[in-house]
Amino acid sequence: MNNKATLYFMCGKMAAGKTTYAKDLAAQKGAVLFVQDELLAALYPGEIVELPDYARCWTRLTNALTPIVCALLSKGISVVLDFPANTTAQRAWFRTMIEQVGVEHEMHYVDAPDELCKQQLRERSKQLPPASPWTTEAEFDAVTAYFRPPSEEEGFNVIRYERT
Repeated sequence: MNNKATLYFMCGKMAAGKTTYAKDLAAQKGAVLFVQDELLAALYPGEIVELPDYARCWTRLTNALTPIVCALLSKGISVVLDFPANTTAQRAWFRTMIEQVGVEHEMHYVDAPDELCKQQLRERSKQLPPASPWTTEAEFDAVTAYFRPPSEEEGFNVIRYERT
C-alpha cells in the first residue's frame, strides 16, 4: 500500500458544487487536480451535445488518463479527480485505479437537494453562451436519472458533505 498518495474523487449531482469542492480539496491536500469538464471542453469542443456523446468522450478521456493518474499515484503524488462517481459504472473506473496502484482513496460525496442544484445550474448558465449543453432543468433531470448515491456494499471510503 502506498501510504504517501491518496486518490480523491467526487460524487454528486450536476451543479451540486463538486468542482468548487474539488479545487479547494486539491489546494488543501497539495494534490494534482484534473477537471473533467475542462478536459472534455478542450479535447472535444462542440462534440458533446447528447448523453451518448458524453459517454463516448468520457470513455476516451478516462482511458487516456488512467495511466497518467496511476503513474502519479505510484510516485507518491496525490490526485484529485473532478470526475463524477455518480453511477456504479463510473465508480468502477476509480476502483480499477485504486486496486491497480494499491493506494488510499476518498470519495467526496457532495449531497445536495435537486432544487439547490437547479438553482446553481440557473446561476451558472447565466455566464455561458446561448445553447450551451447541460444548462436546462430538463437536462439536469435527464442526467440525474442515472445518479446513484454510493452504498456501503461498494466499499469506498466516503466523505459526505451535505449541502442544504
